Amino acid sequence: MKALPFAWPRMKGFIFLTESLMKKTWNKRTNLVHSGNRRSQYNEVSESIFLTQSYVYETAEDAEKRFSEDIPKDRFIYTRYGNPTIAMFEDKIATLEGAEAAFATASGMAAVNGALMSVLSSGDHVVAARALFGSCLYILEKILPSFGVKVTFVDGTDIDQWKGAITPQTNVVFFESISNPTLEVIDIKAVSEIARSAGALTIVDNVFTTPIFSNAFSLGADVVIYSATKHIDGQGRTLGGVILGSADYIYNSVEPFMKHTGGSMSPFTGWVLLKGLETLDLRVRAQTSSAYAIAKALVDHPKISSVIYPGLETHPQYTLCKDQMEKGGTVISFELLGGKEAAFTFMNSLEIVLISNNLGDAKSIVTHPATTTHQRLPAKQKERLGITQGLLRLSVGLEDPKDLISDLSSALNKIL
Repeated sequence: MKALPFAWPRMKGFIFLTESLMKKTWNKRTNLVHSGNRRSQYNEVSESIFLTQSYVYETAEDAEKRFSEDIPKDRFIYTRYGNPTIAMFEDKIATLEGAEAAFATASGMAAVNGALMSVLSSGDHVVAARALFGSCLYILEKILPSFGVKVTFVDGTDIDQWKGAITPQTNVVFFESISNPTLEVIDIKAVSEIARSAGALTIVDNVFTTPIFSNAFSLGADVVIYSATKHIDGQGRTLGGVILGSADYIYNSVEPFMKHTGGSMSPFTGWVLLKGLETLDLRVRAQTSSAYAIAKALVDHPKISSVIYPGLETHPQYTLCKDQMEKGGTVISFELLGGKEAAFTFMNSLEIVLISNNLGDAKSIVTHPATTTHQRLPAKQKERLGITQGLLRLSVGLEDPKDLISDLSSALNKIL
């Protein structure tokens, strides 16, 4: 590959980066390993961590010029604005997702906040699905209205409600492609078409679908958000997020907002997530296969009133799931008879599955949403969203599915 000078003028070959590999004709697994990679003059195999706050200019005139001109993509002035390691992560996931550009953020919620706040102002209108993660609801119910943004909530699975709520005055449409924790699947194509006809931007939080099963942009989404904390890291090590969209949206709306408000990713986090991307396809497919086996095993258990998994034919949006994302994903939700007492007994009896509030991890994790991730929601809102005291969310990890089924079955047997 041709070596391109990464240096500022007159740095005389101090650092070189090889030309970034971005092959959209490659399959996802190959792009996860090779796309976006750059190498220094040392030709390292593993991507370098540029663990630096800022960058050196050879002359005062050079510094003045750099600050007074648009900054080329491979030239950096401050890591809050951009960094070579983070740029590799952004290039790689943009290629994977089929986006023109990406901006990496400090967390998944920084991505949600940045994607919305960078394009909204007082008097604007947002239409959002009602079933959302608790922190997303906080932004939409508390923060945006405090700035004069009107927010209308709808049942995300009801296309007629979207049609009724989205008007020519609507600026943004927001939803999770699969809702947390009740796993409703939203019709991205149908909602995006309604939004586009009204001139609104469609922003999709795509965490549960994962980049492996995502076709969000081809289905009509304008912006896709990921909490990289989840599957992209996949090993519980770091927080991170990413916003993907058109070059115009990323560079003219998101980037200025994020770099001046401080929601940028750290170089070390960028490197951790780069390494996570290399194994993402293998991990997600293995976890999804296990999740399907576990969901099938739980369906007829006498102590479970319902199993919610998009890959099961009993799921209300099963056909949509098959058309939209190929597989059912890595997360299962299920309702225990006996409410909170049964749920806590079950959780406390598990030996392999961990009690935590993350998902997408190599380790299987069980969560009681009503008392943790969605605890602050009013009781009536929880009831409306289907977040009952007996509901549990299971993020399936990389353990042997037979061991997981045995662990779950044993814990279920402890419920009186």
